[in-house]
Amino acid sequence: MFRFAFLLIFAASLLNASLVSRNFLDNDLKVLQDLDIDSTFITDYKLQERYKRIVYSKNRYKDHLNDASLFVPVIKEMIKDNGIPDAFLYLVMAESNFTLNAKSKVKAMGLWQFMPGTAKMYGLKQNLYVDERMDIIKSTRSAIKYLKKLHKQFGKWYLAAIAYNCGEGRVIEAITRATLDMYYLYDKKGYKKDPRMKKYREIIREYQAKRLKFRHLYRVYKEVKKMKYKPGINELLIVQPNLSRQYLPSESQDYIRKIISLALLNNSNYFLDHDNSHLLNMGMLSPIASVSVKGGTHIEDIAKVAGLKRKELLALNLHIKQDIIPPYEKSYDIYIPYSTLTRFNKNIVNMKPSKYYVHVVKRGESLASIGKKYKLPYRIIKNFNKLRSNLLSINQKLIIPLGKSKLPKPDTDYFVKAGDTLASIARSNNIKLAKLMKDNNLKSSFIRIGDKLVIKYD
Repeated sequence: MFRFAFLLIFAASLLNASLVSRNFLDNDLKVLQDLDIDSTFITDYKLQERYKRIVYSKNRYKDHLNDASLFVPVIKEMIKDNGIPDAFLYLVMAESNFTLNAKSKVKAMGLWQFMPGTAKMYGLKQNLYVDERMDIIKSTRSAIKYLKKLHKQFGKWYLAAIAYNCGEGRVIEAITRATLDMYYLYDKKGYKKDPRMKKYREIIREYQAKRLKFRHLYRVYKEVKKMKYKPGINELLIVQPNLSRQYLPSESQDYIRKIISLALLNNSNYFLDHDNSHLLNMGMLSPIASVSVKGGTHIEDIAKVAGLKRKELLALNLHIKQDIIPPYEKSYDIYIPYSTLTRFNKNIVNMKPSKYYVHVVKRGESLASIGKKYKLPYRIIKNFNKLRSNLLSINQKLIIPLGKSKLPKPDTDYFVKAGDTLASIARSNNIKLAKLMKDNNLKSSFIRIGDKLVIKYD
């Protein structure tokens, strides 16, 4: 017995080596404590392996934090102010690597990877002009609401994180199954005598086979929650031999370990050296400011007021889809670097209304062809001009809600010079050779000095 106990202690010490032997042990355990995870989980071998992989790619970890240095402090502050564990900052990294326009195969979008339906449920707009799943503050605010709701439902922060990944239904199923299995493991006689068990197991099987609705499983869940057996993270993440459907999906099992590992790396010596120590202090001051601008204003006009390039402003406002503030809004909040706030406030009062390009409809044109010409969804043109149908008339004037930098270049004439080839002309004008030939009705690449070519950019 003594030998067996010694072997267990020795094995645990080996597993602890990569985490427990280094500094900041108390902070490591606090990460688990904040997530409502028992401290013994620090010895979980899969967590150890996950942590080693994170350490191996620590430079990429540093790069993600650096790239998001303008808005990570905002997220940290919002999380802290709402009583969410600090480790949930790394849920964002696990979801999107702090990429504002991250998109998954299943159409989840943004920092927090909201699905369209969930985003709508939590008040994030998705329309012709904006997709607020990519809005730094609004998406974070919605994620916090959702996480709080999950925490209230399950009572543990780590369960809220897992449910965020795989859904509430899957966590409910996992807790139900694990509770019944613990009952069987620790009180086999009582389990076999309990008349409810056979019925509960059958309901779970029927639910998994999609022959019963979720409400049937939920009734069982409410009943088993009254039992004395309470599965923790070790029970829920246990590998069940010969079962294709584990308590939780393998992705979700790795997901919670990844969040923990990312948070633990933040405690490591790697962030105490001269080059990386600034990352530990992210969140002391917010580097971005939220400002209100008039609906219908072009992004490039706002950028000029703030002393920014259009691309710099868009980098913080990827939720603005068409380079224009939603015209139906009287005012709308966007984000600028805090360092430009004084200049913005000084210049915004004198800002002139944005100018719009007017397109005169020609014979044969349609909303679709005009939209293609300006690389703009035709529905935007229809909506902005308050058209009730897609029918157009010759010489009808349409407002094109694009800034100057986004408008297509006008057609120009080009006269062939000595040394020119069709390929070199196409290349210098940034158009395709095939298009150049088509626009000029050329069947071969033969040209003469002095020939007139039309350069079309539409």
